[in-house]
Amino acid sequence: MSNSQYQTYEPYGAAYDPHSAETLAYGVQVAPTPPMPVTYEDTYRPAYDLPGAPAPASRAGASRRAARRRKMRGAERADGTMRRLLPQALVVAFLAGGTTAFVAKDKAIELNVDGKPRTLHTFADDVTELLAEEGVDVGAHDVVAPAPGTALSSGDEIAVHYGRPLRLTIDGQRREVWTTAHTVEGALKQFGVRAEGAYLSAARSQRIGREGLALDVRTERAVTVMADGRSRTVRTNAATVREVIEEAGITLRGQDTTSVAPGSFPRDGQTVTVLRITGTKEVREETIPFRVERHEDASLFKGTEVVEQAGREGVRQVTYSLRTVNGVKQKPRRIRTEVVREPRAQVVKVGTKPLPQSVQGADGLNWQGLAACESGGRPNAVDPSGTYGGLYQFDTRTWQSLGGSGRPQDATAAEQTFRAKKLYVRRGASPWPHCGRRLHG
Repeated sequence: MSNSQYQTYEPYGAAYDPHSAETLAYGVQVAPTPPMPVTYEDTYRPAYDLPGAPAPASRAGASRRAARRRKMRGAERADGTMRRLLPQALVVAFLAGGTTAFVAKDKAIELNVDGKPRTLHTFADDVTELLAEEGVDVGAHDVVAPAPGTALSSGDEIAVHYGRPLRLTIDGQRREVWTTAHTVEGALKQFGVRAEGAYLSAARSQRIGREGLALDVRTERAVTVMADGRSRTVRTNAATVREVIEEAGITLRGQDTTSVAPGSFPRDGQTVTVLRITGTKEVREETIPFRVERHEDASLFKGTEVVEQAGREGVRQVTYSLRTVNGVKQKPRRIRTEVVREPRAQVVKVGTKPLPQSVQGADGLNWQGLAACESGGRPNAVDPSGTYGGLYQFDTRTWQSLGGSGRPQDATAAEQTFRAKKLYVRRGASPWPHCGRRLHG
């Protein structure tokens, strides 16, 4: 049987009321009948309900009904006494010629209550009266055929099948149902569950009492296992994928695992792949970039930036897991990080001082021509020896004596020209022995 035959069963929830579950009659054919004139309720509950749980509200009503029935049966026993006197009345009635109508009301009925048959005579008009007369209580999950309220005729057969609560779990799907079957095997047939090759938590022959039963069924399924380049299909009623792997004769070692969770329920037609895993660890050193902190400095001209503290990168050790799955290398996975050296921030001073527009005695000279001669017009130029830098090839000592900060090549072109004009006022064109003549050219 395919899984589709029992996939309609819903999972059993904590708030599920077993008394609201449907009743499935076993071995009884019931023709459609008008609605029952009496609404019956259960007078018992499943034995597997939690200990101490409150009894269903229907029990109180059932107790009252039972008391009324006992009272009625007492009255009926008094009627029985009267009935024993009736034969004498029959003689009189017969002699009077009125026996025909009286005898016609007496009916011979076959009553079978939960597999126990007996023949009786009754004057009841319908099934409901007969059951009340015989003290047969039926609940909402019991089956009566023909239905209560059906008129009776002599020779009729009445069958009462008591419902039994069944907590049925089929391949991990659990539901509360009621059955009129008396045995586990009968219940399985009733639900269309194929028992051949299945795991049953109770023997097929075990009887189901009126208190009910919890039954776990795992049907036989075909599961294909792929491992080590081979395919194996096994028929199993195992509860987990791990058990299926073992039944296929496959051993998981070390880090080996499966394509689906080993503890999951194996489904019919499922293919499970065994993943052979080998792994090592590798430690790598990586740099940690430093941050840059910028602080305004009113002693520096606008556009000038001076590195007060050079930044330094940090170092960390990163441990990676290297895995090979079925011979294929996987992407390294980071599993641990340890900082060996913290990074050090770089501190930069940013000038905010307004730059002067001119230097008296040096304005109007050809500073562009001098810069082209000294550095090719590049503000960040540095000579091969590393001594001179900037547009006008200042050495650091001269630059700082003119009020500059840091290195000349790090300053803006405007500041470099301003400092060069100050140097010219102080020393003329002598600082530029080869290119100084360009100032006047």
